[in-house]
Amino acid sequence: MKILKLFTCVVLFSVLVVSCRPMVEIAYINDAQRDSAFALKGQFSGGIQANDLLGIHVESETPESTIQFNQETNKIAISQGVVMNPGSSAVSGYLVNHDGDIIFPVLGKIHVVGLTHNELAALIENRLISEGHIIDPVVTVKLMNFKVCVLGDVSRPGQLVVSGERLTIFEALSMVGDLTIYGQRQNVTIIREENGLRTIGEVDLTSQSIFDSPYYYLHQNDVVYVEPNMRRKRAANRDPMIMTYISSAISIVSVLSSAFYYYILANRYLK
Repeated sequence: MKILKLFTCVVLFSVLVVSCRPMVEIAYINDAQRDSAFALKGQFSGGIQANDLLGIHVESETPESTIQFNQETNKIAISQGVVMNPGSSAVSGYLVNHDGDIIFPVLGKIHVVGLTHNELAALIENRLISEGHIIDPVVTVKLMNFKVCVLGDVSRPGQLVVSGERLTIFEALSMVGDLTIYGQRQNVTIIREENGLRTIGEVDLTSQSIFDSPYYYLHQNDVVYVEPNMRRKRAANRDPMIMTYISSAISIVSVLSSAFYYYILANRYLK
């Protein structure tokens, strides 16, 4: 009886030790002093890339002078490379082709890859003024198909289509239901492609150093991968039927133990 009690205590203690993980492993930014301020160094918008869908709007104090430059009022742009929503007559944006160009009404082909949105807006404004089209243009450029992918040990992996151009890695993870308890928070991988170059970076979600990372703000077409921890990897290497085998073995042992118990009782009372 004493041996049985000792064995039970050992099993319970082992289960508690294995199941309890230090909170420092799963807490975000656990090394940051509370009520402290951090300057964000990363840029939340990269340069324009091929396959970006750009929304470009021109304004002026004389609205009639902007008619031919705005998609909402110039249907001629449809024949000049403007993208349309399927089944709709409404124009939805300028798709940057593989050469890095867009076709803008009146101004024609404009090479945009590598420019920031502000730089493209300034370029169009300068051309409208220098070519005598509008005296006081104000041009707004925005990305209309901002998307990132989040994969790995998160609750709902998939592609995120974001309205706007500013998305932090924490915002992206919250949109997929956060990491699972098995996701590694110390080395989340971000795959980024810009201007024909692919870079692979890592961020530590548990450290305040993430605010200095160029990957804190996600860019167009980024892929975020959350690697499973060692516990998950070990579980994946096990036979998927192991729990079925263990359950079956316990059931057999239980049946045999019951049979043996009733056999002992029968022998005792039948004598």
